[in-house]
Amino acid sequence: MSAPSRFDRGHTDDLMAFLAASPTPYHAVANVAARLDEAGFTRVTETEAWDTPANTGSGGRYVLRGGAVIAWYVPEGATPHTPFRIIGAHTDSPNLRVKPEPDTGAHGWRQVAVEIYGGPLMNSWLDRDLGLAGRLTLRDGGTVLVDIDRPLLRVPQLAIHLDRSVSVDGLKLDKQRHLQPVWGLGNDVHEGDLIAFLEEEAGLDAGSVAGWDLMTYPVEAPAYLGRDRELVAGPRMDNLLSVHAGTAALIAAARAAASGEALTHIPVLAAFDHEENGSQSDTGADGPLLGSVLERSVFARGGSYEDRARAFAGTVCLSSDTGHAVHPNYAERHDPTHHPRVNGGPILKVNVNNRYATDGSGRAVFAAACERAGVPFQTFVSNNSMPCGTTIGPITAARHGISTVDIGVAILSMHSARELCGAEDPFLLAEALTAFLEG
Repeated sequence: MSAPSRFDRGHTDDLMAFLAASPTPYHAVANVAARLDEAGFTRVTETEAWDTPANTGSGGRYVLRGGAVIAWYVPEGATPHTPFRIIGAHTDSPNLRVKPEPDTGAHGWRQVAVEIYGGPLMNSWLDRDLGLAGRLTLRDGGTVLVDIDRPLLRVPQLAIHLDRSVSVDGLKLDKQRHLQPVWGLGNDVHEGDLIAFLEEEAGLDAGSVAGWDLMTYPVEAPAYLGRDRELVAGPRMDNLLSVHAGTAALIAAARAAASGEALTHIPVLAAFDHEENGSQSDTGADGPLLGSVLERSVFARGGSYEDRARAFAGTVCLSSDTGHAVHPNYAERHDPTHHPRVNGGPILKVNVNNRYATDGSGRAVFAAACERAGVPFQTFVSNNSMPCGTTIGPITAARHGISTVDIGVAILSMHSARELCGAEDPFLLAEALTAFLEG
């Protein structure tokens, strides 16, 4: 089945802008929130009561917590036991994150001490111009987002003249010794220099920052690639591509419901943090956030535990995360009968050992959504000789008892500082997700 001729490059343009504006999970959820605000959604606070007139009727609402966002739209006529349709994704990507004592250096070089987050392709971070972004926590408990979007740091690679063995044995990097970026010159290391610099850049008073969650990122902008601009190269596609598509789908479903289209379920976007290191946090998929928000939504509409159980039993989640396109230089690493291609439409991920949550019933749900959207889809399974990755899908299914299907977009260079996807696939994914939420 060929890709739809109605492919909208504007969606991919918008994705590229979203990637560039979201160097950290905190920036990503802030950008999602801004889009939801524009679409008429209302932010609700976890510390306040939800069983108020403002929260019990129809309409869009969302919760922010750190680098996670849960958003939902209650259509007219929804009952306390109305089931949910959920798009699950994650906001974090592998990278280099600043340590608690960041100021370091040696031999006349000023450096920033970093820790490896997730499982990055470490060689892809070498000799790149890096910015620095994240969240600053102030002494009064408030938080401020900061983004130094210019070449500030660099992890310099050792010249081949000083290590001829790299041509024979390949590049070998020690995570502690070889990945500390430089950001200036000086013989003395002064404790507090980096944070003082960030306070000045953010327009804050000196000494006002008490804590930080900071990470480096490549400042090179996303770009179309190829003779016919059929490809997109950019950072953090794993998994902001799905966050962006899920946001677009939720807003589209909300607008359809507001215009009179009858929905038999409540559409939800759940974008979690910390997927890349196991999801075990208060903002991760293995934490209580999703269950708490959905339950409170049921109870705010006058529901009981019985209504909650009925709603969850009828709920379906599409866990959307990037997957592996067949690599032209390493085709033997893929299953010989499953070769997902870029611009071939979203992929359905299957693993019988439950590294992915998809089963036959889930396949039918996704196939129906793609058929309704007029979107092709492909199937991914791992080579039996290779270990299979995993997603938030099995965690969501096990933690909440929710039927879950693992899907995504096929890309190359997953976990690189700069990944590669087809220019059409983000749009095709968003169309399938919209059909799922509206169907």
